[in-house]
Amino acid sequence: MNTILDFTNTISGWVWGWPMIILLLGTHIFLTIRLRFPQRKMWTALKISVKKDKGSAGDVSQFAALATSLAATIGTGNIIGVATAVSLGGPGAVLWCWLTGIFGIATKYSEGLLAIKYRVKTKDGKMLGGPMYALEKGLGMKWMAILFSIFTAIAAFGIGNAVQANAISENICLVAADWLEPTTARTAVGVLVSLLVGAAILGGVKSIGRICTTFVPFMAIFYIIGCIYILFVNGAYLWEAIKLICSEAFSLKASLGGTAGTAIMMGARYGIARGLFSNESGMGSAPIVAAAAKTRNPVRQALVSSTGTFWDTVVICAMTGLVIVTSILAHKDIDITDGGLLTKEAFGMIPYVGTPILTFGILTFAFSTILGWSYYGERAMEYLAGKRSIVWYRLSWILLCFVGSIMSLDLVWNIADIMNALMAIPNLVSLLLLSGVIAAETRHYLWNKNLDEDMEE
Repeated sequence: MNTILDFTNTISGWVWGWPMIILLLGTHIFLTIRLRFPQRKMWTALKISVKKDKGSAGDVSQFAALATSLAATIGTGNIIGVATAVSLGGPGAVLWCWLTGIFGIATKYSEGLLAIKYRVKTKDGKMLGGPMYALEKGLGMKWMAILFSIFTAIAAFGIGNAVQANAISENICLVAADWLEPTTARTAVGVLVSLLVGAAILGGVKSIGRICTTFVPFMAIFYIIGCIYILFVNGAYLWEAIKLICSEAFSLKASLGGTAGTAIMMGARYGIARGLFSNESGMGSAPIVAAAAKTRNPVRQALVSSTGTFWDTVVICAMTGLVIVTSILAHKDIDITDGGLLTKEAFGMIPYVGTPILTFGILTFAFSTILGWSYYGERAMEYLAGKRSIVWYRLSWILLCFVGSIMSLDLVWNIADIMNALMAIPNLVSLLLLSGVIAAETRHYLWNKNLDEDMEE
């Protein structure tokens, strides 16, 4: 088992190394330039995201699709992942993470556009879409569409299910350590999580959308309030932290965390990787649910989809980064070698409620990720094996929630990381080769100011 773990860890490190980072970041920058910086339309996108395009074809509202996407995207990586980037790459990693989110908005925009452009309607009236349909219908690459679906189905079971259930179990075991035996706690958590997930996903995307529409804003606001409080407590160090983050992002010498002599490389490496992993721009997961949205035209949904990266990275990851760096400056003796411990100590600065806020954030973020990724996995399986496979996939999903709660998942983490990277490759191919289509649609609806026009079904 150790040999297998070492092997998969090596493969995971390689596929998420510089070649993948350059490919993803390069796609972000290319699409940003070709689409004339769609980031400029963020205010318009935010306004559209909370409106309903009544009478438009689709299964759920644009906001419900966005909330489901955010449910899958906002996870423990936004909390502990940023701290890990700081501990390994120094404070400069926060700026690189933020910049990745800024440029990633263009990629998420493009994914949402293609999801609507190439979506299909089933016999029972459901909307299906995502990179597999863009690859098949837009490029005629059925074989690559199948590969994407396989990678998505496997990755969903890992990163979207088992590891999230395990995170919930681990945190509850820590809280209940004084009065509940670990095995009993894990078993109870596994049963409870399985029942809750089952109740949510058996109703399909409409049920998931309703839950996420209520759940996601609440959990995000609750977490952000905790961050704001810590920044208020550490207010004397806020400006110093901002200057340190900006200067060390381009420094050759690390002052806090990172590796001296290679600070700029380490900061960029971990900051970009964390940003890409947290917002999933370019991975191809979010457009699967974007295709179900009730929207007038592809560009309206593209704009709504782009707000997901804005909230996930530009806001939440940035605030987490500032919390971590100000806490390091305020408490010189804080341990910066472990991302998880660093996050715990930072939130522990809030009297009485700091640790509960962090625990609640991890639990709710992990649970919402399970719901969001369940939909991604279902659509991938439906593409591969048809509608009849959905029932079996849902039952397997519920069972794995229990299994993930009671077992160690180092191997699952590695396999899921590899599958996530492999998902991104065919999705990026579709984005780059169909960039002309994306630009043409953007020109018609956005640049020519036809944003309220209905598309032809």
